Amino acid sequence: MDEAPQVVLSPERESSLRTIGMISYLLHGIVAVGAVVPGFQPSVLLLIVAFFIDLFKKDDARGTWQESHFAWRIRSVLWAFGLYVITSPLFLLLVVPGMVAWFIVSLWFLYRVVRGWLALNDRRAMPT
Repeated sequence: MDEAPQVVLSPERESSLRTIGMISYLLHGIVAVGAVVPGFQPSVLLLIVAFFIDLFKKDDARGTWQESHFAWRIRSVLWAFGLYVITSPLFLLLVVPGMVAWFIVSLWFLYRVVRGWLALNDRRAMPT
């Protein structure tokens, strides 16, 4: 199947979107590391800020390779939230298995952040 043609942005606009992506990945990364490292618990407010930045700016990237990064970050947050909700009863009933489940979800989220951030740095699109 043929891919849709990519929109060509001015270098300034591409740089601006890339900067927004880097900031968003940084905020996601801080929260993801905090979810994995005991004793380091940054506010989930950072993640909410990053999520809304992605929601409000995703249309600016429509048709470009960077559009996939906005979708990647949004999906990562939504999936992680859903997985935390699904595993929360386990956490509340059986603390150790719940902690293990949340740790696995947190590692998965950290993986998604690192994978996306590296691809953005290399100017590569993310899979859809």
